[in-house]
Amino acid sequence: MSIFAPEMRAYHSCNSQKTMGTYINKGNKAFRDIVSHEYVDKTSLIPLINASLNSENRYSCVTRCRRFGKSMAAKMLCAYYDKSCDSRELFHGLKTEQDKSFETYLNKYYVICVDMTDFTTRFRNEKEIVKIMQQEIIDDVLKVFPDIEVKERDDLMSILYSICERTDERFLMIIDEWDAILREMGSDDYISTSYVDLLRRLFKGLGSDTVFAGAYLTGILPIKRYNTESALNNFCEYTMIRPGKMSEALGFTHDEVKMLCKKHGMDLMEMERWYDGYRIGKASRMFNPYSVIKAIYNEEYGSYWTTTGAYDSVITYIQMNFDGLKDDIIRMLSGESIPVITTKFQNDMNVINSKNDVLTVLIHLGYLAYNRDTNRCYIPNKEVADEMNNAVQSTEWSQLAKTLENSQRLLDATIACNENAVALAIDIAHDENTSILSYNDENSLACVITIAYIWARNEYVIHREYATGKGYADLVMIPRRNVSKPALVIELKFNNTADTAIDQIKRKQYPAKIAEYTGDILLVGINYDKEAKKHTCKIERIRNGVFNNNKN
Repeated sequence: MSIFAPEMRAYHSCNSQKTMGTYINKGNKAFRDIVSHEYVDKTSLIPLINASLNSENRYSCVTRCRRFGKSMAAKMLCAYYDKSCDSRELFHGLKTEQDKSFETYLNKYYVICVDMTDFTTRFRNEKEIVKIMQQEIIDDVLKVFPDIEVKERDDLMSILYSICERTDERFLMIIDEWDAILREMGSDDYISTSYVDLLRRLFKGLGSDTVFAGAYLTGILPIKRYNTESALNNFCEYTMIRPGKMSEALGFTHDEVKMLCKKHGMDLMEMERWYDGYRIGKASRMFNPYSVIKAIYNEEYGSYWTTTGAYDSVITYIQMNFDGLKDDIIRMLSGESIPVITTKFQNDMNVINSKNDVLTVLIHLGYLAYNRDTNRCYIPNKEVADEMNNAVQSTEWSQLAKTLENSQRLLDATIACNENAVALAIDIAHDENTSILSYNDENSLACVITIAYIWARNEYVIHREYATGKGYADLVMIPRRNVSKPALVIELKFNNTADTAIDQIKRKQYPAKIAEYTGDILLVGINYDKEAKKHTCKIERIRNGVFNNNKN
């Protein structure tokens, strides 16, 4: 029961609806602009948040890499919950309108919405950034509630609590890019401690549940850990690694991208090649939404997301001197996946203690994708692979630059059916990568061959253990669309002969299975002689179903 006088209640029910603020009562203009253009319906997030309001699960933190739709989602939630506006028309025909909770919470709360990057941009070198931020929000709130008595030592939480006591209302708080202060200024212990203390004061105090119906935080990094415990352990966290029920809430699903490609006449396979590959929980195929929309707008595929920042950070991380890190980067660039332990990372970009921490932070930044079923990470798509290649080229990794150069020569030699040059190139790849693998069976040979053909990923779709005909080929390379080169079927042998490998390809009818992809197919047999420590190679060409040994 509110103790507000009737005339004061009438004042706030009327005037607070008209007072538009910078942080409170922001209205729905931002979301109106979004839906007035190309909009993929992601309003299914709203019922998920509705189900948590006014419960023990009312505090949510959803983290994704840059440009994955976090800010759009924050603007959508602001428009839906903000009681200073009427947003019904904006959600007409969208998914959330069909949910039973839609009417219950539509425009029902005072919403405080803060974008932390606004403060880090304006006050980057200001040690008291947290105090300045808190005072700006207080000033904005008091414009809406001018009759609230403020004591000298009252902080934001004290003022919000007083408002709730007098109005019998609760707030909903949205913090976009919550971790920006920690990512950009977190090396200053005073700033990071002040900021975490403010969040604890807001969301972990005795009055938090009285003041807030809910809170929704977005960011890149999960909430910072101290030892093994989160600084805000009452938050439900949904991350790139553990997305839970939020797996499809941000980013584009394959079905959504398929719909967009059909609508705009874009090539789905090219869209997949460039922007697919993120496995986020149960959502096995998630696309970077920013890049997809940019490709549609420009009618051209290319690197869009990777030009928006964090490039220098990637260079810093991959140059860290942890055992096996460089080898793992090379393997992932060749298409391999790498085991990773993600549980030790403290969710602090300034605290990197191991190779696993490097890989984990790259997952959160979106430069690696993560398969939780196998606990392995990998490079998700061409857009990211190109950026990783550029990052590596900007380091002092002369080994990788040489590997890329040798790989291009290897592909040229293979297509030219130059068996001796192919064998020599694989010898070199073997010598360069003995630190990665114990070279004693066909599987380890296959790994080296995959690395040796790392450059070929620019022109081929590469499959390991590809199901073909009556068996499995060790490596199949199928030309990408508009690439006029033959397909390659590569069979590997260990302590045998290259001729035996070719015979196996023919016997198991591998070429018949992939004939639909290309006219010409090269059969490549490779053997490693353990005693001689040398590779031998045999190449035959299939053209119109006829074998031509070493003939173009």
